[in-house]
Amino acid sequence: MTYAAGRTIYDADSHIMETREWLDPFLEPALKAVIRPLYGRKRNRIDDLLDKARSRQGDTAAMTKALENPIAGPKGWLAAGAFDGGERVRVLDTFGFAGQLVFGTASLAPLRETTDDGVRYACARAHNAAMAAFCGHDSRLMGVAYVPLDDPARALVEVNNALAEGARAIMVSAGAAGERSPGHPDLYPVWARLSETGTPFMLHIGPGTKTQPMAFRNNGRERAPDLHGGGENLRFCDYVMLSFAPQVWLSAMVYDGVFARFPELRGGIIESGAGWAPEFLRQLDLAFRSFSRTDPYLKAMDMKPSEYLRRAVKFTPFPGEDVGRMIRDGGADLFLFSSDYPHPEGTNDPLGRFERSLGDLDEATRDLFYRGNFATMMGLA
Repeated sequence: MTYAAGRTIYDADSHIMETREWLDPFLEPALKAVIRPLYGRKRNRIDDLLDKARSRQGDTAAMTKALENPIAGPKGWLAAGAFDGGERVRVLDTFGFAGQLVFGTASLAPLRETTDDGVRYACARAHNAAMAAFCGHDSRLMGVAYVPLDDPARALVEVNNALAEGARAIMVSAGAAGERSPGHPDLYPVWARLSETGTPFMLHIGPGTKTQPMAFRNNGRERAPDLHGGGENLRFCDYVMLSFAPQVWLSAMVYDGVFARFPELRGGIIESGAGWAPEFLRQLDLAFRSFSRTDPYLKAMDMKPSEYLRRAVKFTPFPGEDVGRMIRDGGADLFLFSSDYPHPEGTNDPLGRFERSLGDLDEATRDLFYRGNFATMMGLA
């Protein structure tokens, strides 16, 4: 029996744990000299974890054990299929998932650390090529490319390049598109291309995410460790802000008329929580009622803001959130299952946690959460 236990499940959030040399085969030599290598230039604890994981690949007994229950097993770089596409296929067999969106973890870091557009787009292309190589092992692995929107012409080139390499979704920053709104007319060709190819956009924690402003960290206390006891990830005050950037971004896309102009455009808000979504839709409609009396752009809308978003967007809850309550509050058409594998934040039993939260909701509602909403977002039959 697989982890899915016979149910058809699509996983809207999984990751690659990149190796140190992950991008190297896809970078021009001159670019390698410019950007910071993944994980720095000196050997560190990540190299130790990678060595341990690689040693398992030649050990049949160790590999068999790693595949017995990977969702509950070691996570991060030690997880089965963390950086080897062939292994990930075997993990999917164990999970029994019908498909899995795959995001990067660390390979966007060099891209975010440069102000040079040429370097930025070259790094994005390398990331997308590496993602395509990993996901090329099985059609169930649905690679998510990343495209910066700062330069609209270059963005369209990279969207087309990523689609040609097999990308199933395009991730963009949850922040502004350089000095533009994501709804600026200069970016219409990008949204048109995604619409006509049935390719969803993705917002994911990372690029554009709002975290606690630096001044608020100056509180006269030593900084506490993060969720995992270290210092590299989000902390309490960052976590509670995860929905801020997606709300700003979605509000702009509604107000700027993108969802009205491109009714086939679809997308997902991934790993930003989802309990906020029903109230956010209500707040948009409240603002619409208040301001549409004087605002000509709102007057021109043929639907309420919430209706545009219900048509276009899905959200992934965290395993600790009460999905049953969300569905009763916001409807069954908004939410998606995700495992976050192999990140530890996905917990050792996301399916069990979601099932307990769903309570007595009927099978049709469960099917939307595990399968149907994903199929709608991805344009699957």
